Amino acid sequence: MRLILLGPPGAGKGTQAQRLVDRHGIPQLSTGDMLRAAVKAGTDVGKRAKAVMDAGELVSDEIVNAIVAERIDQADCARGFILDGYPRTLVQADSVEKMLADRGVGLDAVIELVVDDKALVGRIVKRAEETAAAGLPVRKDDNPEVFEERLREYYKKTAPLIGYYYAKGLLKGVDGMASIDEVTGQIEALLSEI
Repeated sequence: MRLILLGPPGAGKGTQAQRLVDRHGIPQLSTGDMLRAAVKAGTDVGKRAKAVMDAGELVSDEIVNAIVAERIDQADCARGFILDGYPRTLVQADSVEKMLADRGVGLDAVIELVVDDKALVGRIVKRAEETAAAGLPVRKDDNPEVFEERLREYYKKTAPLIGYYYAKGLLKGVDGMASIDEVTGQIEALLSEI
């Protein structure tokens, strides 16, 4: 099962990805984690990424795509994987399609967590308050102004993927504003149809 979870920041992609990992035994692939692992392992692409990051620059699509391609070739991805936070752009989406086609496989589904933006901001504020009340450090991106900027970036760069995957017949939507368990149930119902 090869899946992409799509939705704005704070929609619950990470939470649902972890539940899919636990239930289906396929890995969640996060580009940040993959970059760090490639750098640590000292792979060729990891060395290229390290040089770029050490210079304080953003890692190019070419390097990110190479890291993803390297990662999906690992044994634990043989039964599938969940892409979370990647692809972020139409260019990256085209790259995913090509790298999977080169391996004779395709995506099974792109699951969009459909959310209400105003309620999402409220959810982030609540998360920050609960974290602070627990005496834990509040994530810098749980600040409403920072979050709203991330939301604008999502709609500018990533939201076009909704139409891209809809046109390919891969997009499946779930109510991301429902409870965590209800969202999980909706996702599992969709997956049972695939």
